[in-house]
This record gives sequence, structure tokens and C-alpha cells, in this order.
Amino acid sequence: MSDNERDKTSVPEPESGGSSNLSEPASGASSRDIDFIKEKVKERPINKRKLLKRTMITASMAVIFGLIACFTFLVLEPVFSNWLYPEEEPAPVQLQEEAENEEMLPEDMVLETETEEEKESAPIASTVVQKVDMSVSDYQKLYSNLYKLAQDGAKSMVTVTGVVSDVDWLNNTYENKGQTAGLIVADNGKELMILTEKEIVEQAEKVHVTFCDNTQATATVKQSDPTTGLAVICVSLSDISDETKEAIKAAKLGSSNSGSGLLATPVIALGRPMGTANSVAYGIITSMDTVLNLTDGNYHLLTTDIYGSTNGSGVIINLNGQVLGIISQRNNSSDAKNLISALGISDLKNNIEKLSNGQPMATLGIYGTDVPAGIQEPGVSRRRLT
Repeated sequence: MSDNERDKTSVPEPESGGSSNLSEPASGASSRDIDFIKEKVKERPINKRKLLKRTMITASMAVIFGLIACFTFLVLEPVFSNWLYPEEEPAPVQLQEEAENEEMLPEDMVLETETEEEKESAPIASTVVQKVDMSVSDYQKLYSNLYKLAQDGAKSMVTVTGVVSDVDWLNNTYENKGQTAGLIVADNGKELMILTEKEIVEQAEKVHVTFCDNTQATATVKQSDPTTGLAVICVSLSDISDETKEAIKAAKLGSSNSGSGLLATPVIALGRPMGTANSVAYGIITSMDTVLNLTDGNYHLLTTDIYGSTNGSGVIINLNGQVLGIISQRNNSSDAKNLISALGISDLKNNIEKLSNGQPMATLGIYGTDVPAGIQEPGVSRRRLT
């Protein structure tokens, strides 16, 4: 029996005048009906261990995803870059070929006879010799003009420093630096090609180049030639400031052929002819008949009357600013060790072009010598190979 039924049986029906007494038991019954519906909602307690585990899993997945994305980007980025923006290959270095010396043909040696009318109409040339006295100021002006030529030629010169790490007796590490002169020979649009001595840069761990405005840049070895002892190093144009690019220039290569009339030509020695950087010396070419029989080739040696250092390096230029030779003191005779000598630039142009393009120098090991006249056979060349 429910509570409502008990209330109906136990409580007598009120009279007409007692309606207020019946309302009190009714409200109490309704409140009891609502009590069991009211609930207190409690929040679920936080499981810290489970929360920490989920956090660590999420963080680990994020790290793994980042590493995979980074690895994928590093691998595919060069591929897409080369595909979308293909990198242009540097232009090959090509040095200007020398024009062959024009030889006089036999028919050109015949003198044309002049007619009597041409003889009468031809003006009579007269030579007037006048003595001119030169003062000290004239000599100063002469050397000042020579120095201006040297300054213009120095824009193509650099100082190459090779750094090698070594260990002393006390197991302390130190750096050993060697310096030599370098010549800017070409620009392929991406790199600057510099001709220098192979000995300084061959075993160097770092190679630094100092330009004429005293700015420095890092260089790498492009290729070397063991026969001539020369090497070409390159400097990226992106490592050179715009101000330095305007201050420097590639050298103008002249001609050292025997037919170019270089004997007694005034020359200027640039680079390190005295063994120190940016030294300058003046003189003339005294001989160009010496031929060096080196491996797979012959090279003319230009000698001058310039007294320099046995460790000198650099170039000799003419009064037009053209390079005539690369200073090489190791080929001097014993009685002229300090006189500046240079390898003729005409014999080196082919080597410089190959080295600038990164092509290795092929070596066959052939030497050329003269055959004595006493053992020559008719119709056989005077040169023999060994």
C-alpha cells in the first residue's frame, strides 16, 4: 500500500469548514515525491597518470611528425628547386686567342719601282735632332706615370694565403700561413678565377684571398698543374661585395711570342717581386731565348734586369697594362738567382684555360731535346722525344 492510500484511509474527510487543514498533508506528500528526483552531479575525478600519458603520447607524435616533415623538406627541396628554378651552369672560360704573326711573303719582298713623277711629287723628309735637357721634375713625372700604370694593373692582383694547422713539440696546435701573389684571369659569371702558385694552396686547409681594397674572401682550389707549378683557385661572386667588384678587374693577357719584339721592352713587376705584398719594380726584358724543356711542353723564360727576391711572385706587365709573364724564380740560373724571371704568358694560356674550367692536366711524361748536328739524318727533325 502506498503512502497516498494510507493517507486516504487514516485521515477522515474534513467538514466543509476545515479545508485549510487538508492542504498541509497534500504539500508534504508532493515534497516527498520530489526528494528522490533531486540528484547531486559530481565531476569525475581527474586521472593525472592517464592525462600525463596522453600528453606524452601527443607530444611524441608531434615531434615525430616534425622530424619526418623536416627530413622530407630537406630531401625534396633541392629537387623541387632544381625543377622549378633550374640552376644555370657557369659559362666556360675562353681566353682570347693570339693572332698569328704575319709573315712577309716572297712576292711582298719585291720593291715597286717609282715613276719619275712620283719621285718629284713625293715630299722630302727631314729629321731634326734637338737636345732636350731633363730636370728632376721630369723624372718624377715619368715615374709618377709608371706608378699610375702599376696601380691600374694592381686591380687584377690579389694576395693568396694558405693556412695549414700543425702541432709543435709540446702538442700545441698552431697555424702555419704561407703567402703568394695571385692574378685574376677570368670571371665565369659565378666565380672569380685566380691564377697562383700550386705549392701554397695544394696542402692548405683554408685558402684566403685579399683583394686590392684589403677585403678578404674564402677560396677553393679549382685545379692545379704539377708541371708548371701553377694552380687556379676560385672565389664565389656571392662572397664579394659590390664595392669590391667595382674595385677589381680581370687581367689583360698580352703576348710573349718571340716575334712580338719584346727584347728591351720596358716592364713593370707587380704582386710580390720583392717578397712583400704590393711591391713594385721597373726594368726591361733582357732575354727571351731561354726555353725550359718541361714535361709535355716547352716554355719560354723571360728574364729582366729587375733585382728582386728569390721568393718573389707575381707578374710582369708592359706599358699597355698587358700581362707578359708569370714570375717564376725557381728556374733561374745559379748566377742570377735574384733577377726577376717569368714564364711567357703565350705558352701558359692553354693551361690557364683548362685549369679555369676544372679540367685536369693530362701528362704523358714526354721531354723534348735537341739532336746534335753530328748525328742528324737527312730529312729527320732536330727534335727528339725521350
